[in-house]
Amino acid sequence: MTFVETLRQWDQAVSFADRQDFAEALRVFLAIPEPNSKIYFDIGCLHLQKQDLDAAEKAFDSSIRKDEHLAVAFFQRGITFYQKERYEEALGDFQYAFKALRGNQLIDYKALGLRYKLYACEVLHNMALVEAQLGRWEKAQENLVKALDFKTEAKLNVIDRALQSTLKQKLFKLVTFPSNALFKPNKHYVAELEKKDYLGKAKVVASILPQDEFSGFAPLQPQVEDGPARPKEPEVLRALEGEPHTVLFEFVPETSDELAVVPGNIVFVLQKGEDNWADTHSFYTFNVFFFFVFIHSAFQEQQPADNSCIVKVRFTYNFAVSVPCGSPYAILVDQISKKLNIEADSVTLRYGVHKYIHSNVCIQTDGKPQNEILLVAIHSYESSNPEDLTFQEGDKIILLSRINDDWLEGQLNENTGIFPASFVEDVPENE
Repeated sequence: MTFVETLRQWDQAVSFADRQDFAEALRVFLAIPEPNSKIYFDIGCLHLQKQDLDAAEKAFDSSIRKDEHLAVAFFQRGITFYQKERYEEALGDFQYAFKALRGNQLIDYKALGLRYKLYACEVLHNMALVEAQLGRWEKAQENLVKALDFKTEAKLNVIDRALQSTLKQKLFKLVTFPSNALFKPNKHYVAELEKKDYLGKAKVVASILPQDEFSGFAPLQPQVEDGPARPKEPEVLRALEGEPHTVLFEFVPETSDELAVVPGNIVFVLQKGEDNWADTHSFYTFNVFFFFVFIHSAFQEQQPADNSCIVKVRFTYNFAVSVPCGSPYAILVDQISKKLNIEADSVTLRYGVHKYIHSNVCIQTDGKPQNEILLVAIHSYESSNPEDLTFQEGDKIILLSRINDDWLEGQLNENTGIFPASFVEDVPENE
């Protein structure tokens, strides 16, 4: 199997897993004839999720044979051995995983396609648990004391609780790997799997033949000498209809009726509506609608005399309002409430700064959002980017928006950010 075919099946299997169809994901994974170490690791995780410990052990064995430096594979195989009550072998794998950390607090596998951080303190925590299972309580305490030197703020409580348990010679909970975390293929390679039309379809702009639609390579078509003249409006002249304007800012279309433009493009305005949208055409596209920017006037030659600003609002539908530049927040809210025909007190504006989140208008009643959705964290998640939201297992998060099938935006206390959808679930109704 070629690299491209392997990549395509890998991406397909991960997509099934993201949709919680783990059986189909495992079937696609097992159909790959020559898996690499990451794919073997994913297969082991899926076997471990359904408690097929023997199959999981074999998959992690294969992953380690392919890459003997993959510390997270030793960590997962150690968890498998622990669940099979093979404690000495589990201890050996945890020790090797700790050695592979080379004195660092953690290994972040995000660059390799796995959204997971292997913490040294968690590896030492599991080593201590195995020592406790073997009755070596002093060794267990030594590992936990050592873990305190590698701890982070997010992991401090876990180590402290385990240390208190060893003092009472009581067992504590094993730190496990998230069941839905899998290595994913490089997104840039996946994007190249799709066929791309770099040239596009050719179009006849002007021809000496009326109704000439041929755009390939062929000899000049036969002409009719002294034939009757057929009046035809030249395409170039038709393209120059309307008043020309220079584009100031880039605009990305959201529907098939809108026109993509970049700064410096020349467009011809056929008609400008009262809602600040314009019916325009360029040299190659006709009768489409576009909207330029949020703050400045869309037209370089026709800036409003009152120096007003154009604000585009995304609600159940998109619309635009015009307010004087420098207007206070209340003025903008008043304009939007009039447009929606609702009370101004029930409008809250929120501007998303993440590149995948658009501006939104949230309609509220009596200070509380309608249809507020609460989610509960089933795994802890530590942000690796400024826009991510950090939370601990059991935290309840307010859902703000769904970015796509894999990512959500939410709020916890006073913090707002994005996080993987697979790390949370709906709060049960009885709560």
